[in-house]
Amino acid sequence: MNPKILFVSSEVTPFAKTGGLADVSGALPKALKELGCDVRIVLPLYKSVTEGNFNLKKIKSNVYHRLLGNLPPFNIYESHDSGVATYFIDHREYFDRDELYGDAQGDYPDNAYRFSFFSKACLALLKALNFKADIVHCNDWQSALIPFYLNFKLKNSDRFFNEVKTVYSIHNLAYQGQFPKQVISDIDIPEKYFNMYDLEFYGKINFMKSGILYSDAVGTVSKGYAREILTVEYGCGLEGVLNTRKESLFGITNGVDYTEWNPQSDEFIIQKYGEGGVHGKRKCKEDLLDTLKMKLPPDRPLLGMITRLAAQKGVDLLVDIMDKLVELNVGLVILGKGDEEFQRLFLELSSKYPDNISVNIKFDNMLAHKIEAGADIFLMPSRYEPCGLNQMYSLKYGTIPVVRATGGLDDIIADVSNDADNGNGFKFNKSDSTEFFDSIDKAINMFNKTNQWNELIARVMKLDYSWAASAKAYLNLYTKLGQKNG
Repeated sequence: MNPKILFVSSEVTPFAKTGGLADVSGALPKALKELGCDVRIVLPLYKSVTEGNFNLKKIKSNVYHRLLGNLPPFNIYESHDSGVATYFIDHREYFDRDELYGDAQGDYPDNAYRFSFFSKACLALLKALNFKADIVHCNDWQSALIPFYLNFKLKNSDRFFNEVKTVYSIHNLAYQGQFPKQVISDIDIPEKYFNMYDLEFYGKINFMKSGILYSDAVGTVSKGYAREILTVEYGCGLEGVLNTRKESLFGITNGVDYTEWNPQSDEFIIQKYGEGGVHGKRKCKEDLLDTLKMKLPPDRPLLGMITRLAAQKGVDLLVDIMDKLVELNVGLVILGKGDEEFQRLFLELSSKYPDNISVNIKFDNMLAHKIEAGADIFLMPSRYEPCGLNQMYSLKYGTIPVVRATGGLDDIIADVSNDADNGNGFKFNKSDSTEFFDSIDKAINMFNKTNQWNELIARVMKLDYSWAASAKAYLNLYTKLGQKNG
């Protein structure tokens, strides 16, 4: 019998999104449902949800649980618009805001209270709805306190929770949820757990440590990143803690939701196309250039980049080589928001080279689809990348990735230069602008060999990175954890 799963995430497509976590949280539960699992999703009732057209229905009012300390009563709403039963934790003071985690001034100062409340509320929701989940699957720091509250507040005190297992997924180790020590009494964490072996981290409380230490299985979103985070270079200070859980650590590469990202059915692009559809892709390129009012000749390579503008994503490497790329008469389309300094630098470059560079400082789903379909080459020079999704989207659209060999990028992309028959992109090793430029240059040289390039496009579009295989791996993990109860 397949397990019952509560999938907990602070953002879920289509309801609320800042990054790849939302895509995973929207797609993986659907894939698990297709495998026969009884899976439910839970996230906060943000302002973006209440203002969206999501057919919300209030199903419980004034929910509370006496064992979860100072948990204020909350309401539960439900929607089925994602294809999976989705619950929303309603607490207006914490979640009725314009953004999810912070504003132009930085992170919201009460994030420790907001997401400790969210973690407790998710557990209270289980009992309020009498949903006896076998697995609570937590994601990133925002729900990382769930294993703590479950193990030290509920188990052995409320029989309803005794058999519940937890899985904790790290989507980005750099964001750990660190807060001043003084918050612990307000978020119902006894002082005895503030030590280096539990939740203390260099004088602060670290939410992510709870997920790593107290969950039944801990992992991340690619095999490569699961190996990397055990090292000093990628461990972000938690490599020692992670090594203590090495036997319970897993890496399962994310998949792609091809109901959303598929050029054969994409409603956002001017012409749908399938494998070998070079003519359709050319039409999409012309449409993208026209949409952005770029004067690049359509027969010149167009590079695309959809990213958070931050050092982690290696965008500084692109700034360093932009003048050299323009000398090759290539185009570049950037979509994303991020650090003000990088936003300024790219806007300056677009002013300097208006015919070659289009910079779009925003989140725009339609433009993201147009870029995937219309670009020839997709850039992902990340310093680290737990999994990455755009390299897999790009392959389906016949847009050849140039990536740094790290995490999920290294797992997915095989360099054409080293394996002409099976390669699906171009890869460089060091986080170095010269190596990055050389890889782009190799891609451009192949682009200029039309027959060879078209053969590469046809081959990569046949690759399948759907969620089916990844969902089966998660189901196997859940099943093994459930068997430990027997």
